[in-house]
Amino acid sequence: MGLAAGKALTGWRAHLSLGFSDDGHRTILSHRKHLGPLVIQKPFYPEGEPCHIYLLHPPGGVVGGDQLRLDVDVNVKAHALLTTPAASKFYRSNETTAFLEQLFKVAPNATLEWLPQETILFADSHVSMQTRIQLEDNASFIGWELICLGRPASGEKYVLGNCRQRFSIWRNASPLLIETTRLHGSAAVLNQKWGLQGANVMGTCIAVNADKTTLKAVRDADIKIADGKFTSTLINDVLICRVLAMQAEPARNAFIQAWRIIRPLLLKRQASMPRIWST
Repeated sequence: MGLAAGKALTGWRAHLSLGFSDDGHRTILSHRKHLGPLVIQKPFYPEGEPCHIYLLHPPGGVVGGDQLRLDVDVNVKAHALLTTPAASKFYRSNETTAFLEQLFKVAPNATLEWLPQETILFADSHVSMQTRIQLEDNASFIGWELICLGRPASGEKYVLGNCRQRFSIWRNASPLLIETTRLHGSAAVLNQKWGLQGANVMGTCIAVNADKTTLKAVRDADIKIADGKFTSTLINDVLICRVLAMQAEPARNAFIQAWRIIRPLLLKRQASMPRIWST
């Protein structure tokens, strides 16, 4: 992906590589390699075969100059669910950019669920984030990303910050979804009706291999967000749900509600909440 190629290393450099394989009984963590402060807890099996993993970043936050990379391979017939125990935080910096790269490869008949908690962009943070999902034939994906601008509960608004975010999903060599977002603390898009409308939280939830039945089930649930908006649409077989909210918790709860509806329809499994979400 090369997001930070050619950049001088002025902060932490962390790289975590994970591989998941089906051993005939359940999904196992067949490969794990890490460099720097990006690690995982042990695999959990709250629902039998699928492997639940919690990603940890011990420093607790990312500063300008840090470079984090996550590579995940979900091999044939494996099923991995990845989440985080807490929000990810990008702290203010002196205009030095922090980089986050995430590459997920999902083999035929394999399943990936990418369900991280929110990412908080502190005021005056400078961030470049890139997430790429590469699906092969018959691979399944459900996932989301939530971005919080500033810390409204602490009275901190997102000012003078800068964020470049790219999220893409591919099936084989064909793009299913490519989105690029550029945010600046003074940009009109943050407050205009055609933009974020003053919301502090924005998010996108994606489900691949969806159909009109899936879309109808989500819409029939009539998911509500206090002081926010939730919407859903279907483009070919990609279900896209979006939220705008003033706080992270109602936005996250809306995505969890949508996931609980989508998962049985796409994966033939009832939602099994990661324990870390309750702690």
